Amino acid sequence: MIVTTAALFQVAYGKFAIGAYNINNMEQALGLFQGHIDVQAPFIVQISKGARKYAGIPMIEAIIRAADTMFPDAIYAVHLDHGDEDTCYACIDSGFYSSVMIDASHAPYEENVAITRRVVERAHANGLSVEAELGMLGGVEEDIAVDAKHAQLTDPDEARQFVHDSGCDSLAVAIGTSHGAYKFSGQQSLHFDRIAAIQTRLPGFPLVMHGSSSVPQDEVTRINAAGGALDPSARGVDENEFQRAASLGVTKVNIDTDGRLVWTRVHREYLNAHPEEFDFRKPGAIYVREYASFAAKKAEKLGSAGRLAEVRAAVG
Repeated sequence: MIVTTAALFQVAYGKFAIGAYNINNMEQALGLFQGHIDVQAPFIVQISKGARKYAGIPMIEAIIRAADTMFPDAIYAVHLDHGDEDTCYACIDSGFYSSVMIDASHAPYEENVAITRRVVERAHANGLSVEAELGMLGGVEEDIAVDAKHAQLTDPDEARQFVHDSGCDSLAVAIGTSHGAYKFSGQQSLHFDRIAAIQTRLPGFPLVMHGSSSVPQDEVTRINAAGGALDPSARGVDENEFQRAASLGVTKVNIDTDGRLVWTRVHREYLNAHPEEFDFRKPGAIYVREYASFAAKKAEKLGSAGRLAEVRAAVG
């Protein structure tokens, strides 16, 4: 059942975070839905501009609709991730999405506000909520690339002013995470003092954490052992920090890279072990199971596992 993102945030705020997962194909959708049903957790399906281009808009939406039929007990929202203004309007007008993200964080403050405000007005008129972004994460995701030297943490006072000026419903904040597979090195962590300062200025307001994959070392090691060439020093967010962030108002946690690592590991290992094989459905079936297990484990770390009945009672 597709519900509004705002309804999920209202239930989750301060208690747990909701995982938001980018999907591009059938196998990801099947694993995502199955994993969350297995642990009785709500979730958010994210569709990026890149996914809409890769699969085709009718196809990616049809995959989600089919999964909805196959998993009638699932409760989730559908969200546009990192949209530009035109893509936001297309998604708002489609009637399929629960919410959209307008990413104008690369623009000067006044322009970011103006663009976000326009999207908010169009979205609210159609019953959708809007996620905006303030501050800049380093790393690469889709066609977004921000060099580490230009990355900047979100200023708490500016965050409060931005929400007031733009009218957005949730805010993606830069608090120490990074897009892509090349994230932390050493023992860096989330800036909890920055999260707490933002929450103090925006009490009860949903915060969003982008670039929140953990880049498991086991996945990287196995991929490289099967012929990959990923940087073994890559680090992501410590999953054990999710619930602490949730207690400080982080209500949505975006996860994309880790799912790609699972896909890469499954297919590299399978094809290495079975060089004679050409039936792509066999590694595909393994990936569905592995992705379901991956999603279930993330829900446990986010604190959303076992919350489905609570969410159903609130949104039903």
